[in-house]
This record gives sequence, C-alpha cells and structure tokens, in this order.
Amino acid sequence: MKTMWAPWRMEYILDQKKDGCIFCKALGEEDALTLFKGSATLVVMNKFPYINGHLLVAPRRHLSGLNELTMEEMGMLLKTVEQSVEILKKAMQPDGFNVGLNLGKVAGAGVEEHLHFHVVPRWFGDTNALTVFADVRVIPEHFKATHARLKPYFDTINLTKS
Repeated sequence: MKTMWAPWRMEYILDQKKDGCIFCKALGEEDALTLFKGSATLVVMNKFPYINGHLLVAPRRHLSGLNELTMEEMGMLLKTVEQSVEILKKAMQPDGFNVGLNLGKVAGAGVEEHLHFHVVPRWFGDTNALTVFADVRVIPEHFKATHARLKPYFDTINLTKS
C-alpha cells in the first residue's frame, strides 16, 4: 500500500466544525488568505483549492442569493471577478479560467449562506488521473507563496463606483 502525505487535510476536516462565516470572518481580521477588501466586495484565497490561485470573490454583505444583491453590489461583484481574472493572468499566466458560483448545498456550495464566485485559473495538463481515480489533487505551490505572489497586485486595484 502506498501512502500519500496530505497534512492540510486534517485542518480541512477540523475546519468543518468551526462556527461562523469564513467571508464575514475575513472582513474582521487580517489573515494569510485575504487578498482584497473593497467597499462592496472581498477576495480571499480558497484554503482548500482545486489548484493554485483558486480565489473566492464575495460581496461584503452576508447574503445567499443573487436576488438579494443591489444593482450596485452586483456590478461591483462582477467587476471584482473581472479584476481577479486580470490579476491572475498577470501573476500566474494561466491558459484559461473556470469562473462560477454554486447556489445551494445540492449544487456544491460549501458555504451556502454567503454568496461567492469561484475564480479558478487553469493550465493545459493541470489535471491528471490522480483526481479522477483517487480523488486527490496535487497543489504544487504552498498557499503562502501564492498569496505573496498575488497580494501586491490586489493592493493596487481601485474598485470604486463608476
């Protein structure tokens, strides 16, 4: 039998038991995952990503449905998604992106109470049989290194009302 060491997995298991919204917590504290806090939106790195650079873009307001957003919030949310894509292009040179949101637990929402977009950079050859057959993902860069690579870009963006 072969063993794959994945020490981050225990943190993931234990985090599932913590109370509170990860996005609301990110607004109140500085942490190694927060990249941007704007007037209407925030960007955090996914602590348990599909691949390096997997970002979560959320409104500041704690809400679960698109119908709860104001027109201004919706515009700012999409603008933040667009800026996040541009930053990832500059910093990580991906070949493409998966961008989307999961509404409801049955649709795959891990944090269904706080609406958020996933922005996932993709590269040719970034998936392999390990994910398909063993339900294992290979993340080649530590999240702190990815944060250090992206944070300077997010520090320069200015998302204001147009």
